Amino acid sequence: MKAAFFQGAGRPLEVSETDIPKPGYGEALVRVAACGVCATDLHYLHGVPTFKKPPLILGHEISGIVEEVGEGVSGFTRGDRVLVPPVISCGTCQRCREGRDNVCAAMQMVGNNIDGGFAEFIKIPARVLFKLPDDLPLQESAIISDAVSTPFHAVKNRGQVRGGEWVAIFGCGGVGINAVQSAAALGASVIAVDIDDRKLRLAKELGALETINPKEADAVKEIQKITEGGADVAFEIIGKPQVMEQAFDTVKPGGRLVIVGYSAENWSLRVSRVMFREITVLGSLGCRLAEYPTIINMVRSGRLKLAPVISDKLRLEEINEAMKRLEEGKVVGRQIIVF
Repeated sequence: MKAAFFQGAGRPLEVSETDIPKPGYGEALVRVAACGVCATDLHYLHGVPTFKKPPLILGHEISGIVEEVGEGVSGFTRGDRVLVPPVISCGTCQRCREGRDNVCAAMQMVGNNIDGGFAEFIKIPARVLFKLPDDLPLQESAIISDAVSTPFHAVKNRGQVRGGEWVAIFGCGGVGINAVQSAAALGASVIAVDIDDRKLRLAKELGALETINPKEADAVKEIQKITEGGADVAFEIIGKPQVMEQAFDTVKPGGRLVIVGYSAENWSLRVSRVMFREITVLGSLGCRLAEYPTIINMVRSGRLKLAPVISDKLRLEEINEAMKRLEEGKVVGRQIIVF
């Protein structure tokens, strides 16, 4: 099979032939239909270490068709259309037993701990797979795995967004744009913030009530004016301390700030405001397995849309071009590698 191998930081991915993996006990072999290109993949190219040492196949946002199942697998057979979640939880640790498998103590991430989806086939524990209904497009559904599920979890569970609340979303990239439509689907009044007018136009299309370009206006002042005092909830989905500070400043007394963006830098949080104004600051990582059926049904009903978010469909041989476009900020929505 063909696969794109990560050989180390600062080096392009190398597309080459390799053996098709053989599923073991409890595992399924999935023929990859599509795999989303995520900023997390770019982080590895920039030097964030992977758990599995290179060479490693990146890619963690996968849809496909079951090709073969190993011994001990029930509920899945050859030909099933499936979604592959990006995180494999153990199911037995305390966090998993509490229903918080997205922060499993022994989690393994696809395309990090194990080989991922920038390949024609992937081997995966069958117990984490979800069947995709026939009325959902197989390739486009790949982004449900992460680009849709991660912001949905952040909005619904961590931010606990309710209908009628003002929600400010900082960053409308491949994840942030789906935070916009998730919050809008829950009945919130969404303010989308980004320095790219193309992303703001898409945010409007997907439910944002207001948009702000910080290059043209003071986002904090504008949000406080629009909301008459501050947002009920703000989401930072970029991963920059200065943007976290902006998002923090937009939250009203008693409000919530949810950090979704990854950053290796520290942010100096003003504890006095957290205390005096009872601000809740939360982190959000990935999505719990229990939430995927709800998300899939919301996509089926049209409350969450896939097609407008897919910016490009590229071949595996174009993977380095996809990374370059992401690096240069040329992507609106999500690129997917299709097979």
